[in-house]
Amino acid sequence: MQPTRLIPVVALAASSLFASQAVLAYSAGDAFVRGGFAKTETRSSNGAVDDISNGDTGFTFGAGYLFHDKVGVELNSSEKLEHDVTLNGATGTFDRQPINLLVNYYPLGGVDSRVQPYVGAGLNYTRFSGEPEGVSARRSYGAIGQVGLDLAITDNLMLNGFASYADVDSRVSIDGERIGKAKVDPMTIGGGLTLRF
Repeated sequence: MQPTRLIPVVALAASSLFASQAVLAYSAGDAFVRGGFAKTETRSSNGAVDDISNGDTGFTFGAGYLFHDKVGVELNSSEKLEHDVTLNGATGTFDRQPINLLVNYYPLGGVDSRVQPYVGAGLNYTRFSGEPEGVSARRSYGAIGQVGLDLAITDNLMLNGFASYADVDSRVSIDGERIGKAKVDPMTIGGGLTLRF
């Protein structure tokens, strides 16, 4: 092939490569859904409760939208996570289900990169259920922060890993008498898939 004919072919190949890489960048208007599994670890000092076990591994899910190349919102949750609890010498279990609303910042948003890290902060709502008989644990509102990473496999499918920390305190009552606050404050580490569209 003559050099003059080779130049358009190389230019076409380069432009195709550039176009295929460009879609790997997060940009305003992108939406995504996430799914995976996570494990939580509770704090060692539990307030009014003698002891709370780490939660079981559970399924996590969420969805988000970028209204700017570098900034977006995310709503996520998980299935109910069961904890063993010791309270006034008695042992039982309770379920915890978090719902998180976060604003995420993507430092490489708008940049063509297969690796897209993010950090986020927002509000956590936690509902407790399945307490031992006579025990009541009130719902909790608190702050949450997270860090995460999406690694592109294709234009739309990514591997996801994340870690988050939430401020979760529940007012505990026994037979209607308030005994104080249980401090759960879970650290959650998980991974899964992100589907962008």
